[in-house]
Formats: sequence, C-alpha cells, structure tokens
Amino acid sequence: MTSIFHSGLSKDFSSILNDADDFNVIIQVGKNEYIKEFHAHSVILRTRSPYFRSALSNKWITKNNDMIIFNKPNISPLVFEMILKYIYTGELDLTNYQSEDILELLVASDELLLEELFEHVQDNLIEKQTTWVQENFVLVLHTVFKLLNCKKLQTYCLESICSDPRSFITSKNFPSLDKDILYNLLERDDLPVEEVIIWECLIKWGIEQTPGFESNNNDRTKWNNENYEALRETLSQFIPLIRFVEISAADYLTKVRPYKAIIPNIIHNEVEEFYFNGTIPKTINLPPRVGKSHIESKIIKIKLISTIINWINKKDAKAIRNKNDSLYNFDLIYRGSQSGINNNSFRNKCNLRLPILVLIKCQNTKKIFGGYTPVGFYSNDSIDGLIYSENSFIFSFEDDTYMKNIKLSRVISYDYAIYNNYYYGFNFGGDALCMENQNLYANGNEHYEKNVSDDNNIPYIIEEIEAFRVVKL
Repeated sequence: MTSIFHSGLSKDFSSILNDADDFNVIIQVGKNEYIKEFHAHSVILRTRSPYFRSALSNKWITKNNDMIIFNKPNISPLVFEMILKYIYTGELDLTNYQSEDILELLVASDELLLEELFEHVQDNLIEKQTTWVQENFVLVLHTVFKLLNCKKLQTYCLESICSDPRSFITSKNFPSLDKDILYNLLERDDLPVEEVIIWECLIKWGIEQTPGFESNNNDRTKWNNENYEALRETLSQFIPLIRFVEISAADYLTKVRPYKAIIPNIIHNEVEEFYFNGTIPKTINLPPRVGKSHIESKIIKIKLISTIINWINKKDAKAIRNKNDSLYNFDLIYRGSQSGINNNSFRNKCNLRLPILVLIKCQNTKKIFGGYTPVGFYSNDSIDGLIYSENSFIFSFEDDTYMKNIKLSRVISYDYAIYNNYYYGFNFGGDALCMENQNLYANGNEHYEKNVSDDNNIPYIIEEIEAFRVVKL
C-alpha cells in the first residue's frame, strides 16, 4: 500500500519558495510604482504551468549572468504572489482577499494556463463573492467575456441578471455595457421584463455608444438626420431582437414610433401592419420573453427541461412557449447515488401526494427514461393499489441532450395511471415504466399510449435516478 505525505511535501516546497537561495529565475511583475521582484525555479515553473514551459524555453528566455529575467507587467504583485504559492504548494486560501483581486487572479490564471486554479477561482467568484459580482455585473462581464474558457461565470452572470433584469438594465452602468454582451442578453428568451422597458434602455445605450451624442441628449427635437442615421447604425444588430408585438399599442405610438427613422424599413412596415391591421410579422417572429424554469439534474441537460414543461402543459415537445404558459421549478427530493438505488429509499424520499418528475439513466445505454405524475406515486385511498390520473405520462430521450427520436406516452387508462405496490419504487400503469430496486422495466401495455423502450420485458440496470417535486410558479 502506497503511503502519501502531501502535507509535508507542500510545506517543503513552500520553504523552497520563501527561503531557498538556489533560484534561477527573477520575475518582475507590476508596473509604475507597483513593481515587485520574485525569485523562482524554472524547473518548477515549467512543470506546473504550460505557459512557463513555453515562455522559459531556450529560444524565448533572456539571461543575465546565468539568471533568467522575466517580466509580467500586466499582473499585480499581490496576484502573482498568490499564483506562486499555488504553483509551489498546491494550496491557496482566498478568504482574506478582495473580490477585485480574485477577479484579477482569474484573468492571470487563464493567461498562465493554470486550468485547475482557473476553475477554482471561477467557482469562488460564483459561490463566495456572489454579492460583489452582482453589484459589479458590468465589470465582471467585461472581464469574463474576454476569456474563452470562462463559460461558467458568463452563464452565471447572465442568468443572475435574468432573475432580476429590470434593476440591471435600468442601472446607470447599463449604457456602458459592451455590445457583444448586450447582444447575448437581448437574444435570450428568458429575460422577463416588459419589452417597452428593454426598448427604452436600448435607446439610452445607443445614445451613449454613438459618437456625436451626449448621454443627456434625449431631446429628439434637437436631432438632425445625421444623428438618426448614426443611432440607426449603432443599433442595427439589436433592433431585430426586440419583440415589438409584445409592446402595447399605446406604448408603441408614444415610445417606439417616434424612433421609426432608426428601424429598418421592412421591420417598421411589418410592425405597423401588426398594430393597425393585426397582421403577424414574418421578419421578426420571435417568441415572447418568458421566465426560466430551474432544475439541478445530473441526468439531463437544461435544454431538455423545456420539452418536459411543454408536455406538462399538454403541448408538443418543440412548441414555442408564450408568456401565458405555466413555469415550474423542479426541487430535487431524491438522487439514487446519494440515498441508495432501491425501492425503500425511493419510497421514503418520494412519499408525497404532489406532482413528481422522475428521471432515470441506465447502464450500457445513452437513453434517458422518465415519467411525470401530478398526484405522486402513493396513496392510502387507492383501490387495489391503483391511483387515478388524467395527466401522467412517461417518456424517453435518445441521450441527455438529443431531441431526435424522443418518445412520449400519455396515460389512456386513467384509473390505472399509477400502481402503488411495495414491490416497486414506482410503477406507471402496471409496468409501463417501473422501478424494481436496481432494475428498470419499460413495457408496452394498454394503459399508456405506447412503449417508450425498444426492448420489451428486458430489465435495464439503473445507473442513476432522480426525483423532483414539481412546483408551479
């Protein structure tokens, strides 16, 4: 058996960093009056960082008396000190650092190709610096959108904004938002704020971004044709993202129509036809903005939850949601890998007479199975273990993201929708889809429309299973 002594190793390498006199690299970081010199060992730097592996190669280095001289003026001394500690010891405590410094550390770790550190810092900003990030969305977004690998923090920021968009888009910092970030925000369907407010904020942003305008130049009576043309050019890529049909006729006449000179002719004509003749536009046929449902699943990707919501709302899988559709949160109540994959664990965690969604991933197949019951799985009032439901359904996806070859099977024998028996964790329609400890059976029968599996009567071995309480918002 191998013995591991990482703590002692880390301590020894820390002493090498702080006290050793056999260094062969001098690194000068910072600029102006904030410059500091660090001593390091090329073999350690090259081993721990792909960036230094290239930067300290013989064809790139500069030497002075056999000492490698290296300059990094774009990284502050404080941040580089954190990086060296991580490189030498594999340890870093961010508790007492300012959020601004942690954001700078994110940028530096990306540049130095320190992937492990980069992921750790990204998680720290999301989990530990939440308040600061939300108070400084513009700064954070401008920083992370320059980092190709920072998708997690980018997504977190945009989704956080979408949870309370009005306060952000009406803030004083919004007009300084980078155009690419603004585009990412406006193209989202889950930006739940009145479209006329989005329009007004877009106009303010355009005025701020257009040369020749001042931020307080809101008096259109003083604008000339050149002003309108310049604003039209600035906003050309954003106008098609506006859901004009979601703006009331009164707001359109007073807040949109006065800016008709900046709206492309084809869009303007279609919008006018809509408001005066009721003709649905073809060029800008975007769905209304609606809120986003939440689920934390290890089995399916978030894009598939909209399909399941459509099914709950009795719509087709690919139907475009509208603002009148119900939204749901999915609260995790059971995960097999945490609580055990067996009947008792499932029944103990899911003993609710409430809407429940169950998702199952099986071994040796990419197919995902699932089912929805609006009445739960168990009831003391059931007759012969049978529970009535008109809206239960079962389904399967080809894999965790794939929208082709999906199978939906709705209950047709309402009295047999759910079968409550302790031999099963759950049972839709007498074995149409059921869990028997670690086995999953998907058999076609007369109680549901069709079989959601291609292999009748063959048990699947459950690899992971999740159950969610479905909460209508």
